[in-house]
Amino acid sequence: MRPFSILTLILYFWIFVATAQVPGFYMREAEKKVELPIIVSNNLVIIPLSINSGPPVNFLLDTGVKTNILFSKTFGNFIGLNYTRKLDLVGADGQTILTASVSPNNYIDMGPLEGIFQTLLVLDEDFMELEQVIGIPVYGVIGYEFFKYNTVKIDYDRQKITFYANDMMKRKPVGYKKVNIKLDNSKPYITGKIKQSSDTELEGKLLIDIGANHGLLLNRETTDEILLPEKNIKSDLGRSLGGDLFGFVGRTFLLDINGVKFKDVITSFPEETEFSYVIRESGRQGSIGSEILGRLTVILDYNREKMYIKRGDTFLIPFEFDMSGITPRLLPMDEKIIYVTQVREGSPAYEAGIRMKDEFYDINNIPIAFWELPDLIKLFRSEEGREINVTMKRFLGEDPENFELKDFKFRLKRQI
Repeated sequence: MRPFSILTLILYFWIFVATAQVPGFYMREAEKKVELPIIVSNNLVIIPLSINSGPPVNFLLDTGVKTNILFSKTFGNFIGLNYTRKLDLVGADGQTILTASVSPNNYIDMGPLEGIFQTLLVLDEDFMELEQVIGIPVYGVIGYEFFKYNTVKIDYDRQKITFYANDMMKRKPVGYKKVNIKLDNSKPYITGKIKQSSDTELEGKLLIDIGANHGLLLNRETTDEILLPEKNIKSDLGRSLGGDLFGFVGRTFLLDINGVKFKDVITSFPEETEFSYVIRESGRQGSIGSEILGRLTVILDYNREKMYIKRGDTFLIPFEFDMSGITPRLLPMDEKIIYVTQVREGSPAYEAGIRMKDEFYDINNIPIAFWELPDLIKLFRSEEGREINVTMKRFLGEDPENFELKDFKFRLKRQI
């Protein structure tokens, strides 16, 4: 019996070691749960981490991607990543082709959590432009690997993530609504009821996309039942890999997620691109982004294909779109520079005389150094009729020292 017992012990030990080495994210210690502090900026979830004992950097948590992505080959080379092959990626505009190098078997340190044998797609051309939109540096995205084995709770109000042991979420938590999800190509989908008006209803397959800063996004090319609202504005819908996404913004009368109802939702309607065939093949009609998810506490349980949601502190705040006409961006420099990347014709800011490339000097008599980009975006969505006083730098040529200061005054106006 002894040889059999020793063989069994050795086999058990080998299975244990092999299991522990499966790529994924794990708790360092055997706990029921651990908490991670996060940064919530414009309702996007940012996690500080380090790769292969390198310096700490910020990554965006994103359920809309399958593989982890590092935006900077320069940083990847700095921390000594190894690359095995190259891939081509299609950009957000459906046209731009991005090349990436594949770096396998990396170690990701999140304090009480560790990512074992993690693959990174490393963009060959540095893309550090999310800082211009979010307001803080973001070096990459963490996707499916973070969620695939363990239940994850995202508490936007407390700015915490709770990472649970796999056997801890067998029943619906008290106070939450249960929503069935379906994993398709490692991405979570739900069925939601969409009322574009009071007398029309569509059941749509919707991607749960924590890494997107829209509210509801509907792809008109997927079904004739999705119509552009009469009241809409043409807009830049956001910055992503491969360029800006353009389309229209309007309102959806009602979005119902298993009885949790959102009214008058700001909705993006992107233009059809060469990439649209991928969306059609997925069978989805759209996606739910952080402007909706950030109003909830969200628990994702990929193993049991469940999502649990409950109302957060901001649930009842009305959905608002920018009422100024300005799309501001941050220029990443030692000195804070926030400038106008677009201004919609006919908008309050445009009528007041503000133009593209104007640079904020002060806002309501507060110098720009005291403003953060998310606070400025919040101000421009705050209250119809609110008076905004700004002083802008207008440059008179290519010389950055050659400018004049111009004062502008306008009132916020709801356009959709």
